[in-house]
Amino acid sequence: GDNKPPATLALATVNFGAYPMSNGLSRLASRFLADPTDLDRAKAAAGETLDAEAAERLGLVTFALDDIDWEDEIRVFLEERASFSADALTGLEANLRFGGPETMESKIFARLTAWQNWIFQRPNAVGEEGALKRYGTGQKPAFDTRRV
Repeated sequence: GDNKPPATLALATVNFGAYPMSNGLSRLASRFLADPTDLDRAKAAAGETLDAEAAERLGLVTFALDDIDWEDEIRVFLEERASFSADALTGLEANLRFGGPETMESKIFARLTAWQNWIFQRPNAVGEEGALKRYGTGQKPAFDTRRV
């Protein structure tokens, strides 16, 4: 049997600005950029032990899958992710990671570094079968999924 208790989550004051990102915001402030009242609700829950449902209600988890759909949801997630080039995902994730105000640091570390020094130099983008070479041709790019 599995006698481990369900996972919980707890916020503390350090989650709200002790370690700002390059855009000057905390990670939670970036997550709740669209609605600052969500950040206030999360702050009000600091110090509480939150189960999965409470964390989902507060917007602290991206997905909360139930047991019934777990296998299908994980399969779809993996298929969707595999349909992208690993290099393209680097850029997408970099753009998502640094929402909010643009600073010199976020311009360099969020966008320029990922795009100029990584993505546009990789075979998955510029190789003979890469995404940029095949863009607009109707041909599907062939990605080397071993690249990380």
